[in-house]
Amino acid sequence: MLLLAPMEGLLDHSLRDILTRVGGIDRCVSEFIRVTDQLLPPRVYTRIVPELLHGSRTPSGVPVRPQLLGSDPACMAENAARLAELGAFGVDLNFGCPAKTVNRHRGGAVLLDEPELLHDIVAAVRRSVPAGFAVSAKMRLGYADDARAVECACALAEGGAQELVVHARTRAQGYRPPAHWARIADIRRALSDTVLIANGEIWTAEDAERCRQTTGCESLMLGRGMIRDPGLALAIRAAQAGAPHADAAPEAVDWPSVRLLLLEFWRQISWRVAPRHRAGRLKQWLSSLRGRYPEARAAFERLRLVQDPALIEVWLFEETRATTTLS
Repeated sequence: MLLLAPMEGLLDHSLRDILTRVGGIDRCVSEFIRVTDQLLPPRVYTRIVPELLHGSRTPSGVPVRPQLLGSDPACMAENAARLAELGAFGVDLNFGCPAKTVNRHRGGAVLLDEPELLHDIVAAVRRSVPAGFAVSAKMRLGYADDARAVECACALAEGGAQELVVHARTRAQGYRPPAHWARIADIRRALSDTVLIANGEIWTAEDAERCRQTTGCESLMLGRGMIRDPGLALAIRAAQAGAPHADAAPEAVDWPSVRLLLLEFWRQISWRVAPRHRAGRLKQWLSSLRGRYPEARAAFERLRLVQDPALIEVWLFEETRATTTLS
């Protein structure tokens, strides 16, 4: 199973739509929905996860699981029950966000210093939703260090999490390589009956295979690797099937195909993003694509100082027609 990771500020429903069109992803997890001290109205959920209005699936039919972030068990449970009423494809609980603002308000990875609270949150959520409603959680190896990684994972599983995604770094380690996959293997040995999903530093099909071999996890969550290379999930599946040169870009995601994806992404953000922010959103993704496509590096340099949406649009349409480029 291959999951598409939540990425606050980047991987929203528009990019979920684009990436799941390419193929290879079995399920998505949404950006977190912040829960504090109240039951949120349905419009908050559908703004962040508009897929809830369409059977909790992307336009290409890939299920999307909304993610909640908070520290109050009763309030988290109440909001999880609301998601069940809205027809969500399960609920995911965020115990991995490293953002300082979030952690300062007792959300995300800071809760990994309180395994008992982790257990209580999951248990309250599990009690509040129907028996067949999936409850999963995402964690890092710890906050300042990984000494309590296994303890935290066990607390989540004992609370009732059916699946557990482990990002193989602590909050203190941020996103710096390497990912410590061997620590996921330690958790795997302690939780043989829980579905465990490995996450972190999976950029290629070879990385995916090494991660599986090291962690013992068959399922993986892909984040920045999918942003950089929309064909990554397909390459991983091709490698599993024994195809040669699995890390070469499949024909479906060569640069001309990526240009079409960029154009569709631009169309979607133009419908709902203020003009002054549109260029930044496109360049944010284009910057990530530079790691996989030489053409993206050249495009990013051309557009780096361009803020006018009209000029961005001219470049997109001309690039897609493969005729001229913005000068």
